[in-house]
Amino acid sequence: MSKSKIKSGDIVKIISGNDKGKTGKVLMSIYDKKKILVEGINFVKKHMPKSEENPQGGVFDREAPISISNVKKVK
Repeated sequence: MSKSKIKSGDIVKIISGNDKGKTGKVLMSIYDKKKILVEGINFVKKHMPKSEENPQGGVFDREAPISISNVKKVK
């Protein structure tokens, strides 16, 4: 398995997908799945049940991982 040149803290630009053209900071890298989590990119809806932390429950937006092949590093 080859290592990626994109690491946490790098600034990347999205080159394909719904967020094409946007830039963001890499929050986390998942090397075994070849995915990264980018701040402010690829939001998905997450349905949360009621709990002690969240007594009301509901639908929340959160960032989902994006494939490393869909981003390029910005200098």
